[in-house]
Order: sequence, then structure tokens, then C-alpha cells
Amino acid sequence: MSAAEIVALCTARGLTVSCAESCTGGMVAAAITDIAGSSAVFERGFVTYSNLAKTEMLGVTAPTLEAHGAVSEEVAREMAAGAQVAARADIAVAITGIAGPGGSEFKPEGRVCFAIVGPATPLRSETVEFGALGRAAVRTAARDHALALILSAAQAAAGP
Repeated sequence: MSAAEIVALCTARGLTVSCAESCTGGMVAAAITDIAGSSAVFERGFVTYSNLAKTEMLGVTAPTLEAHGAVSEEVAREMAAGAQVAARADIAVAITGIAGPGGSEFKPEGRVCFAIVGPATPLRSETVEFGALGRAAVRTAARDHALALILSAAQAAAGP
């Protein structure tokens, strides 16, 4: 699940990638753009840490934020769909979560919601409970999970 694999596969297949990140603060975009040649596949990313940024840049709706909160699969899906449209990308991933420290009984530290969409990957979301690993470890785990989602979507789009 390396960024190099993503860049190689997407370059070979002519696929583009975009990221909508909250708790990872651009770590997924950084991992991809660390790879030489990534400009062929990565056009732009969005670091939407605040709710206002999520609505202004990605079209996340106020009713969704009010009903579910920023750390929810519903918001992650709207983030991914918005990133895909805004960047005109083939594949878009979204990440929103609580890296810590802190959290609550209902949204504990280490809860991260993801969404992915691609040419052969209908928009879907999932929540991963990484646990109270500490801020850096949760963010790293979320980055790695998002990269795996992108690679999976790229493989699906590339066919057998």
C-alpha cells in the first residue's frame, strides 16, 4: 500500500487522485507527492480542518454536519464526493476523525471515518477505531489506511 504503487498504477492507467483531509492535515497528499512523477496523477488536495472549510471547499452541507457531526461517515462521503468534483479527479479519498488527545464517550480518540470513490468504486465509507494510540500514531495509521483505499480503487479501475 505504498504511495509509489499508487503513482505507478495511476500513471500507467491515466488515473488522477485527490484527497480531502481533516485530521491528517495533508499527510496523504504529502505521501503521494513525495514520489517523483506524482504530478502526473495528483492535481490537488484539500485540507479542510474546520467545518467552514468543509462546506466552502467541498460542499459538505450544514444539515449533514449538524445531524452527524464532522467525524461521521456521512461527512466523509460528502467530502470525497466534493473533492472528486472540485479536482475533476478519477479517485478521491476523504478522512475525518479524532486524532487526539481527547475525544468523548460518543466519539472517542482514534475514531476515523473514511470515504473513497473511483471509476469502478461506488462512493462508500467506513469507520476505523484505531484507539487511543496518541495523536501521531492515529494520524499515521489514518494516512496508511487512506493510501490502501486509494490503491484498492486504482486497482479496481485498472481491471484484472
